[in-house]
Order: sequence, then C-alpha cells, then structure tokens
Amino acid sequence: MFTQIYVLRFPKETSDQPYIYQLVKEYDIEFNILKADILLQREGVMILELKGSSKHNVNAGLEYLKGLGVQVERLAARIHRDDEKCFQCGACTGVCPVGALYIKRPSMEVLFDPQKCTGCSLCVTVCPVRAMAVSLAEEWVVPEELIV
Repeated sequence: MFTQIYVLRFPKETSDQPYIYQLVKEYDIEFNILKADILLQREGVMILELKGSSKHNVNAGLEYLKGLGVQVERLAARIHRDDEKCFQCGACTGVCPVGALYIKRPSMEVLFDPQKCTGCSLCVTVCPVRAMAVSLAEEWVVPEELIV
C-alpha cells in the first residue's frame, strides 16, 4: 500500500465538484481527510492522506486533479528542520516510520530524505529541541501543544 499526505487547493470555480469521489471510484484510492476548508465559490483547501494499492494509482489520481486545475503539494515539502537548533541526537530517526530521517554512518549525521517522507509529523513531536516543524498554512509552525 502506497501512502502519502497532500495539500490540495481547489479553484473557487470548481469547489462544488465531487473530485474526491472520483479518486475513489476511478483510481481506487482510499483517503483520510486531515483538514478541510471548502466553501462554495471560494478557494478550497484540503489536507488528505491518500492510500493506493500502488504509487501508480495515486500518481494517476493526482494527475487527474491537476488536469482540473487543482494545485497539489506533498505535505512532506512542508516538513522543515532548523539546522541551527538540531544537535544531531537522532531521536527523530527512531520514530520515522518510512526511514526519511536516518543516521549516516560512520559520521553519525542525521539526514532527511524528503522523497521518502509521508508528512506524518511524528518527528516534530519527538524532537527535544523543537528543531522540526510542519506547516499546514503559509508559514512554518511548531504545534502549540509543544511550545513550552
């Protein structure tokens, strides 16, 4: 099963269309709505976790959406590490379910591979110095429950 998290921006002219239904019906993609702000005749924004039997299914569904004018961005692009704060403890590598954060040996440097990242944000909650952040808006933020 291939899983990724995406931010979708729907043009205001098409905010009343059943696009997500088509992902299920035509592309055999499961979805989990993580956040949604959709109003008629206004730009709509959704954060979706998409699951498909293969990467091909998900990519075909995303191409369908792009063809309709929907802007698609992987949430992983919104995961950020502040290299000034990070002291390379490696705590994030222990919780990353897909190996996007890993330790390079023998230097023991903590590296981030955004192509593997699903945007789950587990690294944000475990980072002891709050060097990891995720943005669901237009700016980088650390979740409020983590601010000390």
